[in-house]
Amino acid sequence: MTDVIIIGGGPAGISAALTAMHRGKTALIVSSAPEDSPLWKAEHIDNYPGLPGVTGRELIETLLRHAEGSGAQLMRGRALSVLPMGRSFGVSVGSDFAEGRAVILASGLSRAKPYPGEAEFLGAGVSYCATCDGMLYRGKKVAVIGLSADAPEEAEFLRSIGCEVEYFDASRAKKYEILGSERVEKLLADGVEYEVSCVFILRSGVAPGSLVPGLELDGPHIKVDADMATNVPGVFAAGDCVGAPYQVGKAVGEGNIAGISAAKYVENILKEEK
Repeated sequence: MTDVIIIGGGPAGISAALTAMHRGKTALIVSSAPEDSPLWKAEHIDNYPGLPGVTGRELIETLLRHAEGSGAQLMRGRALSVLPMGRSFGVSVGSDFAEGRAVILASGLSRAKPYPGEAEFLGAGVSYCATCDGMLYRGKKVAVIGLSADAPEEAEFLRSIGCEVEYFDASRAKKYEILGSERVEKLLADGVEYEVSCVFILRSGVAPGSLVPGLELDGPHIKVDADMATNVPGVFAAGDCVGAPYQVGKAVGEGNIAGISAAKYVENILKEEK
C-alpha cells in the first residue's frame, strides 16, 4: 500500500511527490515514457527560476533524478483506470496494479478526442493495453493505432504471441472509426476498411474522464477547488490537466498544493483507522 499515487512524471507530478514525501508519506509516480511528453521536445525553457536556458529533456531528467533520489518509487507504463476500493484506490498500469490511499492526477492536458466507436466498444474489441489483452486475440487479426513511444514494442509483442497485426501511425492514417455490431469487426482508417477482431489504441495516457469514474470535468480540464481536490474524495489534480496557463512554474506550484492536500487526506484516514 502506497500513501499517494501520482499519475504523471512531469513538473506537477514530481512536485506533488516531493511534497508528499516531505510530509512523511510514501509516493509512487506512474508515468509513461518521458519521450511522450510535449515538454520533452521543448528546445529552450528560460522562465523557470534557477534553471535558465534548459531544454525540456534536461528539465524532466533533472526532476526525475530529484524525485528518485528523494525516495519516490517510479512505475513505467500507462495508467488505464483508477477505481475506488473502500479507503483506497486501485490503479491499473498496463498489466500491473498499484494500490494507494490517495491519487494525484498530473497527466498533462489530454488533447485527443475518442475515435468514433471507441467508447462503445471498450472491452468489446477496443483495448488500451497489448500486454493485458493480447492473449485473447492469438491467431486473430488486430489493429494497433500507435500514438506512444512504446507502441512499436507492444505491436511486436502482439506479433510474437501469434496475432496478425495491422500497424497504424501518423504517417499511415489520420482519421479512424471503429465499426461492428456487438463487438469490433472493422477499423476504418482514412476511408479504408480493415477487418479486425480488436483495435489496440496505444496513447501515452488515458483521458481523465475515462480514467476515473465520475470525475467532474470542465471541457478538457479537471475541475478542482483551491486545495486541488476533485469531486471524487481522495483524488486530487494539478498541472496542465486542470487548466491554463500551461507553464512549468504554475504546474510546480499546483503540484505542491496537491501534495499537501493528499498528505492531509491520508493523515485523516490513518487517524480514523486507529
